[in-house]
Amino acid sequence: MSRRVLLVDPNTTALESLRQAIALRAETDTRTNFPTARAQLLSKQYDLLVTNLRLQAHNGLHLVYVAQSVGAPTRSVVYTDRREPPLAREVQRAGAFYESAEGLPYALEGYLQSSLPAADRRDGSAADRREKFRGGRRCSDLPVVAMMLGMPIAG
Repeated sequence: MSRRVLLVDPNTTALESLRQAIALRAETDTRTNFPTARAQLLSKQYDLLVTNLRLQAHNGLHLVYVAQSVGAPTRSVVYTDRREPPLAREVQRAGAFYESAEGLPYALEGYLQSSLPAADRRDGSAADRREKFRGGRRCSDLPVVAMMLGMPIAG
């Protein structure tokens, strides 16, 4: 059974990139603005709504609320260009999953193939540890590295 997905983003390049990421796994409809996306949500039933939080004069969360008001079992993913903890919490309170635009193409497959929990329980205020280089050595490696470099081992 093919899943139906509505993708909403004012950036047509980003929209096409997302569509291609899931083209083989889902039937997709794409919209670039709030009014047409809202009309689409009211006229068809979707398994997944994926929307940018910023839709010019509107907010992607409004689409989440529209999908909920129809009573359809649509799950929602809201994403932003940069991680914003207060917005992440607001998205989660609305019953949607929060993602960064950068990681979304990779995460979409999981949203389509996995059974989703009732709510996004991830901590949106925590920084993504993958964004910063943290070094590659453990404290226990220091004596071995010091010995290899011929350095005295500090006691």
